[in-house]
Amino acid sequence: MAAGLVLSACATNPTGSGPANASAPPPAAPQPAGTASASAATRDLTPEEKKVIIEAVAPSLRNPGSAKYRWAKLSTAPAEDGSFNYCATVDAQSPYAAYNGRQAYIVELKMSFGKVTGAVMGLITGGKDAAIVSNMCAKYGLDPNKAT
Repeated sequence: MAAGLVLSACATNPTGSGPANASAPPPAAPQPAGTASASAATRDLTPEEKKVIIEAVAPSLRNPGSAKYRWAKLSTAPAEDGSFNYCATVDAQSPYAAYNGRQAYIVELKMSFGKVTGAVMGLITGGKDAAIVSNMCAKYGLDPNKAT
């Protein structure tokens, strides 16, 4: 099954209107188009943020209540196009039998004041096609196989 994904650049990271923070680090060096900074800070997702992502992924699963999510770190830096993307894996039943088990997914996140407030499913696939998602995630400096 061939799958395509186009992530829109509708998610943005709002900036504050207050004075600049003198202790803020200097901007990162430019990266190739579509990639996140290799030195971008990462953090764990909060329980509320995980719920937002689960709500985006669950409709793509059969029996979503039995799914076991593996969570990767969240990059706190947007991609060059301003979007925030997230990649991880879920152990679940798929509507397509060949994809049952571990499935890799990519979602585009909506961020507000540094928190995940929305998510849209980009692509989820398992089996031999999980490499498609891994390759797409690599374009954003992400790796679903690092999910624990």
